[in-house]
Amino acid sequence: MTQPANASFLAAIKPYFEAGPLGALALGMASGTPYTMIASTLTTRLAESGIEKKSVTAFGLALLVYSFKPLWAPLIDRARIPLLASLIGQRRAWLVVAIIMASAAIAWLGALDPAADIALFAAAAVAVGFAGATLDIVIDAIRIEWLRSDQMGAGSGMTQYGWRMGSYIAGAGALLLASNGGGESNWGLAYLAAIILFLPSLVAAALLGEPNRPPAIPSGKGFSALVKDSIVAPLADFLGRKGAWIVLAFVLVHKIGDTVCQLSVRLFYNDMGFTKAEVAYYDVSLGLIGYLAGVFLGGLLYKRLGLAGSVFLSLLLMGVSNAAYAGLAIIGHDVWALAAVQGFENLASGIGGVTVGAWLSLLCDRRFTATQFALLSSAAAILGRAFSSGTAGALIESLGYVDFYWLTTALALPGVLIFVWLWRAGLVVADDNAASDGNPIATRV
Repeated sequence: MTQPANASFLAAIKPYFEAGPLGALALGMASGTPYTMIASTLTTRLAESGIEKKSVTAFGLALLVYSFKPLWAPLIDRARIPLLASLIGQRRAWLVVAIIMASAAIAWLGALDPAADIALFAAAAVAVGFAGATLDIVIDAIRIEWLRSDQMGAGSGMTQYGWRMGSYIAGAGALLLASNGGGESNWGLAYLAAIILFLPSLVAAALLGEPNRPPAIPSGKGFSALVKDSIVAPLADFLGRKGAWIVLAFVLVHKIGDTVCQLSVRLFYNDMGFTKAEVAYYDVSLGLIGYLAGVFLGGLLYKRLGLAGSVFLSLLLMGVSNAAYAGLAIIGHDVWALAAVQGFENLASGIGGVTVGAWLSLLCDRRFTATQFALLSSAAAILGRAFSSGTAGALIESLGYVDFYWLTTALALPGVLIFVWLWRAGLVVADDNAASDGNPIATRV
């Protein structure tokens, strides 16, 4: 018997209102806060203080700390916080410690005057980056371990919603508080106020409890055993699975086309004659709506099409969105074409972030969640980051915008083809009851 459309829709959105995904929303808010305080908010503060532009842009290096998360993720998987871990569990103990670190670093950054001591201010910014990256490692591990495989799409979407909420509230709130006069003292208050955004994650952790995860049995005692258990074991576990190297190839290449495409977008809009006001409205504002809609739609597609089908569709959409820029380059200055292209790009990006993010989460063995997810998420960005805006600019000068965007579309194809191979080989599944040995790679959930 065919299920009524309204009942089918309610079943599809039900995971968004379950405890795990709602907890992921709270975790996402905490994750977005430190990043924002050393990204756009910090840039505004430095410019207001009269710091020269080359010094302002150099502060972007504080964000690079996030790229090195895999270096200390094994510590979070293995180390137990004395006393606190015995009281509330290892994951929640690390969450409390990471939030204390992030709160202290943000408060320190807020208390400093960049014009008085730029070097100390830079050290505080790096401290916020390190604390924020540590918090991200903990949050990703808890999110994955809280969620069932059927909730992973909604949970991934809710994490992104939370991140956007935390980022927006922290950034906008800081600017509003700092704009009421008082100079640096108001900036200090603005940074302290941002710490409040960590509270929902602590409430969620208290309500949902310590995640269930199988124990990682030590291989022995001493430093060599510690290295083996913390670093070698997570890598050996992942790379020893059927199809692991093919999956790793997919992770490395699937975002190259999209990353190279996005490096040039603002330059492209400028050369097409779009004004700042047009870009602000049709790209930033409408683009955000498209992204948020894509995040929600990604969760629905995951529920309706399953893991493999939703990931495959999202990869196709992200490739087509690159081709849409080639179409805009042919059309030229047209605000409605800009709105359509940028809206579609953000919609596809939102869907892809949810579905691919859910698959990467499902690839993690819960004995090593923090380490393996940090490695996978970093690997997904590493090749894209190898391209600089200068590299993209050289390609544009050589090819022109139309052929450049066709090239970025072609760069999306290897990821699609690798995924199709994995799917046909039966290596893209999600099963909470899968055994540990001899099963397809995505069964480690």
